[in-house]
Amino acid sequence: MSTAGSSAGSKSGPKKGSYAKGIAKREEILTTALEVFAVKGYRGASLREIASSVGLSQAGLLHHFSSKEELFAEVLRKRDEVDEHAHPDGGTVRGFDTLVDIVRHNADVPGLVQLYATISAEAADDDHPGHDYFVRRYATLIGAIEQHVRDEQEAGRIDPSLDPLQVARMAIAVADGMQVQWMLDGTADMAATLEYFFSMIRRGPAT
Repeated sequence: MSTAGSSAGSKSGPKKGSYAKGIAKREEILTTALEVFAVKGYRGASLREIASSVGLSQAGLLHHFSSKEELFAEVLRKRDEVDEHAHPDGGTVRGFDTLVDIVRHNADVPGLVQLYATISAEAADDDHPGHDYFVRRYATLIGAIEQHVRDEQEAGRIDPSLDPLQVARMAIAVADGMQVQWMLDGTADMAATLEYFFSMIRRGPAT
């Protein structure tokens, strides 16, 4: 009995090791892809370049993902993870100022903005690998801003007659819409426009 147990243990070791190596390689691919997309964007980055940078063939690269669409969606998740570690409050949107900071940071990574805008449109399809990611992301962002508006209303800093959910949806719409305008016209200031929108919300009712 003990011999069988020893044999089973020896078999599980390599499997666990292979699994760990696979996870590590996947993370290496995502980190590298994140860097490539940040610089070259959705159109400029190639799977061949990403694969070569991590010592794989293009087929070897896609072995770690079900499709290139899944790879792109996972790159965006990786971006969120990196932002969480880099941002002072963990990258979590807790209010207007945090969202403005995130939008301002996005101006420094045009390739990722392009990737996000492109994949978010494609992910409207229920079958797209990134669909669930965007559904959850929007729900989280809107929920956080909605709660912030409620808190500010209770503190008397925002007009209590405003609908918190609608304000939250408008805020995300402004942020996303300004990303598109900025991609078409680099002089458009995404953060400044979002700040202006929030300043109107904060003014409260006219007297």
